[in-house]
Amino acid sequence: MMNEVFLDLKGLKCPMPILRTKKALAAMESGAILTVLATDAGAPDDFAAFCKHTGHELLESSAADGVFTLVLKRK
Repeated sequence: MMNEVFLDLKGLKCPMPILRTKKALAAMESGAILTVLATDAGAPDDFAAFCKHTGHELLESSAADGVFTLVLKRK
């Protein structure tokens, strides 16, 4: 199993970033870190709601040059 995974989801529109993230997290061990890059304007709110709903932890949510970096810790 992987402890750190990186997903480049730039250019994908909702709900694809969340769906791809959900699939990636399912293949990861508890406590593993997933870093996601996304350009969908709704991504920060979507990922915050996703983590609140699923129990995963949103460690970081930042933006630079129109790209959101979201770091999640698998529950």
